[in-house]
Amino acid sequence: MDLELTGRVAVVTGASRGIGLAITRTLLEEGANVVAASRSGSDELARLTDAHGEALCHVAVDLATEGGPAEAVAAAAAVFGGLDLLVNNAGGPPPGDTVPHGGFASRSDAQWLAMLDFNLLSAVRAIRAALPLLLENPRGGAIVNVSSVVARLPASYNIDYGAAKAALTNISKALSDELAPQGVRVNCVSPGPVRTPWWTDAGGAADIIAAQAGVDRDTLLDAVAPEMMALSTGRLVDPQEVADAVALLCSPRSASTTGADVVVDAGMLKAV
Repeated sequence: MDLELTGRVAVVTGASRGIGLAITRTLLEEGANVVAASRSGSDELARLTDAHGEALCHVAVDLATEGGPAEAVAAAAAVFGGLDLLVNNAGGPPPGDTVPHGGFASRSDAQWLAMLDFNLLSAVRAIRAALPLLLENPRGGAIVNVSSVVARLPASYNIDYGAAKAALTNISKALSDELAPQGVRVNCVSPGPVRTPWWTDAGGAADIIAAQAGVDRDTLLDAVAPEMMALSTGRLVDPQEVADAVALLCSPRSASTTGADVVVDAGMLKAV
């Protein structure tokens, strides 16, 4: 299916690894021009630059700062002449933090603020910066916010992360109502556990939970974690599966889809 994204201009935040990298690759393969925003580059992002040349522009910004998201949006206007698509993917544990963590009582004000800055306010700031370009675009525009299944599945671990993502999902729904009459669609994608560096990096979630469960990390990733989280498919989500959902929501083929929350969670969310 042709997603009709050729020549469209996208900003993707948190683009250097994991889900963001998969989204960036997918949009490029569909013919879009992409501003990839992240704190630093990666070997994988460099290979995408080699493959797609001037269609990809990496902007090194700290998306948890007040001006970081606006720098990425400004690059889209400067390099590609405008903006069609904004994908707010940046999120997860802020730099220097880890999840899962020690529980509600262990979290300080500074840790709460860092979590909210990275997972909620980075998206708010990016949307605020992008709206003038999206609203003046005669083709309209689309915003896709990458939230999380924990926005709808409260848990006693990572409460600060879940609260930030719940707010992002709420904002997505509210903005979809406000902006649709002006030609801008807003949707949300809520992944479940995705096999990304967040899980697989040394000292990441897999190592933390494996130590608690008394198993090795490979057993944790392949068997224990899917069983523990009641994943119907029996495995963690692949980043490409999330990227495919994001690309479809970005596409003009989804012109009547706004205010949706597309869950890509391996069957983790059981409630209606």
